[in-house]
Amino acid sequence: MRALITRPKEDSEAVAGALGQRGLEVMIEPLLDIEPVAGAQVEAEGAQGILVTSANGIRALARLHPGRDLPVWAVGDSSARTARELGFAKVESAGGDVDTLAELVAARVDPAQGALLHAAGSVTAGDLSGRLSALGFEVRRQVLYKAVTAAALSPGLERALRDGILDLALFFSPRTARTFARLVTQAGLEGSLGGIAAYGLSANVTAELAPLPWRLMREAGQPTQAALLAAIDEDLKRGFH
Repeated sequence: MRALITRPKEDSEAVAGALGQRGLEVMIEPLLDIEPVAGAQVEAEGAQGILVTSANGIRALARLHPGRDLPVWAVGDSSARTARELGFAKVESAGGDVDTLAELVAARVDPAQGALLHAAGSVTAGDLSGRLSALGFEVRRQVLYKAVTAAALSPGLERALRDGILDLALFFSPRTARTFARLVTQAGLEGSLGGIAAYGLSANVTAELAPLPWRLMREAGQPTQAALLAAIDEDLKRGFH
């Protein structure tokens, strides 16, 4: 069986490894390219900690700023793991989405101790700054990278869809799912999706996938990579019936 991963390349490697352990072949098709924002700077003075809503955010911050002493509050386990790999010692995962991250920060952090630095992209999901500002926190949203959507499906993916060699497709963000839906329609390949099981990280992701004629569509029980893989495991056991 062959699975399509649509995440940016750096984020796809861990997923590819996990799928490989399950005996699946993998095709990586990044539908978003991560690019640095020209002239971006990290204003860490007076900050008491870092908010991370994607692994790309902490990667961008780490490239621009040498400090690793500030604590990191990450949206999920994948971004938390990336922060640790980059040398941050004090890292805590909210294990979910922007709402669970806001709840974690509200429970753990004193607004009086300083600002929170949000390592962000040019487009973000949810309103983390608004949620925390309403609770008395100062949030510095630092736009450090941008995610540029693909203009077309690669020839390799078009061929794979036409030949019907894909069995699963994984989507981790609404923007990626929306981009895939637009590009597959643009290529006139919607009819090639009938043999593919689509997996979305959250309801917002599957909402973008719903108009397409998938074999089946699944939403992760929680917005985490582990939960998405668990949904795949369930279907593998029962043969995708």
